Amino acid sequence: MLDGCELLVVLGGDGTLLRGAEFARVSGVPMLGVNLGRVGFLAEAERDDLDKVVDRVVTRQYEVEERMTIDVLVRNDGHIVHTDWALNEASVEKAARERLLEVVTEVDNRPVSRFGGDGVVCATPTGSTAYAFSAGGPVVWPEVEALLMVPISAHALFAKPLVTSPKSVLAVEVQPQTPHGVLWCDGRRTVELPAGARVEVRRGAVPVRLARLHHASFTDRLVAKFALPVAGWRGAPH
Repeated sequence: MLDGCELLVVLGGDGTLLRGAEFARVSGVPMLGVNLGRVGFLAEAERDDLDKVVDRVVTRQYEVEERMTIDVLVRNDGHIVHTDWALNEASVEKAARERLLEVVTEVDNRPVSRFGGDGVVCATPTGSTAYAFSAGGPVVWPEVEALLMVPISAHALFAKPLVTSPKSVLAVEVQPQTPHGVLWCDGRRTVELPAGARVEVRRGAVPVRLARLHHASFTDRLVAKFALPVAGWRGAPH
C-alpha cells in the first residue's frame, strides 16, 4: 500500500497513529505524527506546528528512530489459533464485567503468579505511557529494551508490575474454570480467548520506525505531555 512512499504523515490522536503504524510497519516506512487529539504521546508535533512540519518534511530535516514491537501468539488445545502484533501493548481482559478472569502469568516458561482480576497488560517501553501506565505500571524510557507485564485490578497479595529482559517470553494462561476472556492488541484488534487459552508475548521481529523533528529528551516529552509540575527545580550545579 505504501510502495514508493518515503514518509507517512499521520494527523490525529494516538489511536490514529496506532492505525497508521499498521501500514508503516509492514512497509518499513517511517511515520510522523501530528497530534489532533488530546495527549498525543506518539506524535512529534501539534496542529499549530503544521506549517513547520511541512517545511521540515519537504527538506528532509528529520531523523528516524526504531521502536520495538511485540509479537503475540494465542494457543488453544495445543494449537496456534491466532497471531498478531502490537506497538504499545497486548492485553488479556475479562469479557464479562461482573466476573473475574482467573489467570496464571509466566515468564520464560516458569510460572509467576495465579490471580483473579480484570486482566493483564503486556507492553513495550513505548506502551508504558499508555494502558500499562493506567494500570499502575512504570514509565520506561524508549531506549531501554524491556518487556512489561502489568496486572489489571488483581485480587492477589503479589500483583506488582514486572519488567523483564527483551529476550523474555511472557505468557498469560486463562484458567479452564474461568469465563472466556478477550485479547486486545493496541486497543484496536481483538479476538476471543476461550477458557484454557494461552497467550504468548515476545519481542517483535519487525519494529515501527518513527520520524523525529526535535531533539527533545524523553524526560521533557513526559513533562510536557502529562503537564507535570516541575516548579522549584534547580538542576545540577555547574
